[in-house]
Amino acid sequence: MKKILSAALATALSLSMTGCNTASSSSGQSSNQSSGTSSAGGSSVSQPANTAKGGKIYYLNFKPEIAGIYDEIAQTYQDETGVEVTVVTAASGAYEQTLKSEIAKAEPPTIFQINGPKGYAAWKDYCADLKDTQLYQHLTDKSLAITDGEGVYGIPYVVEGYGIIYNDAIMQKYFAMEGAKAASMEEINSFDKLKAVVEDMTAKKDALGISGVFASTSLQPGEDWRWQTHLANIPLYYEFQANQIDLTGDATGEITFQHGEQFKNIFDLYLNNSTTDPKLLGSRQVADSMAEFALGQCAMVQNGNWAWSQISDVEGNVVKEEDIHFLPVYTGMEGEENQGLAIGTENFLAINKTVPEDQQKLAEDFLFWLYSSDKGKDYITNRLGFIAPFDTFSEEEKPTDPLAREVLDWMGREGVQTIPWNFTIFPSQTFKDDFGAALLQYAQGSKTWEDVSGTVISRWKEESAMAQ
Repeated sequence: MKKILSAALATALSLSMTGCNTASSSSGQSSNQSSGTSSAGGSSVSQPANTAKGGKIYYLNFKPEIAGIYDEIAQTYQDETGVEVTVVTAASGAYEQTLKSEIAKAEPPTIFQINGPKGYAAWKDYCADLKDTQLYQHLTDKSLAITDGEGVYGIPYVVEGYGIIYNDAIMQKYFAMEGAKAASMEEINSFDKLKAVVEDMTAKKDALGISGVFASTSLQPGEDWRWQTHLANIPLYYEFQANQIDLTGDATGEITFQHGEQFKNIFDLYLNNSTTDPKLLGSRQVADSMAEFALGQCAMVQNGNWAWSQISDVEGNVVKEEDIHFLPVYTGMEGEENQGLAIGTENFLAINKTVPEDQQKLAEDFLFWLYSSDKGKDYITNRLGFIAPFDTFSEEEKPTDPLAREVLDWMGREGVQTIPWNFTIFPSQTFKDDFGAALLQYAQGSKTWEDVSGTVISRWKEESAMAQ
C-alpha cells in the first residue's frame, strides 16, 4: 500500500480532506476538447475548450467542511465556461442516505462519490464507465481506481492521512519540565511511551496551561466517525494482516476483533486525559474538538490532514503552522515502533450513467478542468489542501499547509509501515452507527468493554450478511 501511495505522490500531488461537488443535471451542450496544452507535471495535457454555452451539472458533495470552497469553484467554472455547477452538500454522516434520496429525483446528481469497492457494489447501476475519460488517463497509479472487468467506475481524487495531531509548542514546554517522561517527540514511538507522557502531562496540565492533553472525544451521533471508522481501522488492519484476509473476498464477512484491547488502550487514553468529562461526550462535535486544539486548550487531537482548515479558521487560533505535526496512533501492537500514519483514500468520483450523455460529457469536462487547469489546481492544492493522485500536478504544485506536508513527510520515511485505509470494507453505515453508539455508552459507564466488543463482532456479521 505504501509503495502504491508513494508512487501516486511521486509527482507531488495535492492534499485532502475529502469533498466533492454537485451539479444539477439538465440538457446542455457538451464542450469540445481544444488542441491546446498545459505543461503540468511535465506532460502535455489537452484542456477542455471554454466554448460551452450552457448546460447544468449537479455535484453531490461528501464533506460539509469544504462546501464553501466548492461553491467558489462552481462559480469560477460557470464564469469561465457558462456551465452551471450546482453543489449540494450532505450532512455529516448522512451521505449515503442523501444520495439515495437525490438519485431518485427527476434531476439526480451528475457527479457523486462512492466509498471504495463496497460503495461501487451498492451504486453500480448508476456508475458510468470512466476508462476513456481524460481524468482517468492522467491518474498516476491506475490500480487505485475502482474497476469491474475492463471498466473503470470510480476514480480516486485525493489521498489523505490521519493520526494524532499535536501542538509542538505545548510539547516543548512539557519536555522542559523537571521529571518529564520524554525529552523529545522522537522518543514517543509506542503506546507505552505515549501513555506515560500523556498521563504525566495530565498531572501537570495546570502548569502547561491546558484543560486536557486530548481534545474532546466527540461521540455525538454522526460526529463519531473518528472512532468507529478511523480508529477502528488500525486494529482491524492488523487483524486482516495477521490472518492473511483477502479484502475482496467473502472472508471479510466476519471478524473476531482480536485486537479490541489495543483499541481500548488508546480510546481509554483519549477519554481519561481530555478536556471533557466522558459522560458529556454525547454532545460534543468534531468542530468542538478542533476549536479546543486551535485555542490551545489541549495538546493533541486525533484527526486527518483535512483538519488544517478547521484549525486555521477558528477565530483566536493560537497554533502556529510550524508547531503543528503528526504522531501515529499507537495502540500497543507488537512492532509499532515502525508504524506510520494511516494513509489512503475512500473517495472515488463517479458519473451518473442514467443522465443524458451530453450531461455526462459536461461532468467529465468539469472534473478534468478541476484537476488540470491552473485555476482548478490552485483550488485543489491551496484551498482544498488535497493530495491529488494525477500527473497533471508539477513539483511546484505540492500542497503547502502544514498537515499536508506532514503526510508527505511520513510517506517518504524509510522503514515506516503505513497503515492502509481498510475501513472502505466496513459492512455498512449502520454497523458504524451501532459501534459509535456502543462507544458512547461505554464512555458514559452504561456498557462494559465486553459489551462493545460483542456489538462490534455481531453487528459486523449481521450487516455483512445483509449486504450479500
